[in-house]
Amino acid sequence: MDFRLFILALLLLLQAFAEASSNSTGVASFLQNTYGGSKNVDLKNKHFHLHKINCKYECSRRCSKALKRKRCKRACKSCCERCGCVPPGTYGHKNLCPCYARLKTHGNKPKCP
Repeated sequence: MDFRLFILALLLLLQAFAEASSNSTGVASFLQNTYGGSKNVDLKNKHFHLHKINCKYECSRRCSKALKRKRCKRACKSCCERCGCVPPGTYGHKNLCPCYARLKTHGNKPKCP
């Protein structure tokens, strides 16, 4: 019985490592695509040597499908200038830009679209 429990724990541990490694490569590729080409991205030591992005362009892309584009762009630009990144796509994916996801309004609602 102990052997089965050991095998189950080992499988769960391997699955956790597989998910962690796939997330880190996704973040690295996102950062390299966002900031253009191969910049110095070292996820293990958390040192990012990235150039400033074009917030106007990135927020226009992010807010392209929003119903209230001006409001969306204004909030996005504020977040982009503070965080230096905008998540990919027009909705979601905020886990790829944690600073962007953490910002809140005075009413404790998400600030960034």
